[in-house]
Amino acid sequence: MRPRIDAVHPVLGSRDVAASIRFYEQLGFVRTFVDQVSNPRYAAVVRDSVELHLQWHDAKEWAHGGDRPTYRFAVADVDGLYREFRESGISDDIQPVSDTSWGTREFHVRDPDGNGLQFYRALP
Repeated sequence: MRPRIDAVHPVLGSRDVAASIRFYEQLGFVRTFVDQVSNPRYAAVVRDSVELHLQWHDAKEWAHGGDRPTYRFAVADVDGLYREFRESGISDDIQPVSDTSWGTREFHVRDPDGNGLQFYRALP
């Protein structure tokens, strides 16, 4: 029997971990760990079975203008989650829900550091 992989906990780069924590709390995540309360450099947030880690990176790492990573989250109620996020006050970089040509219903959000978050479900 092959060893099983049970979960993935991505580490997202952040120029300001405290601001990132606040953003993810608006999305319903709960902070479960922070290395320093006054000036966090590393933290973890959890919502349901999803755990994300936030790690400080110097702003010069964003100077090259490259594309930030994108993370996909499978969810049962895409429209409900979209409404929840909109009602939470995040509106700077959230795209509306749409059906795709590849058979999903999804919407996209960018966090304050440009990390892409895609929430989707397969269409019947």
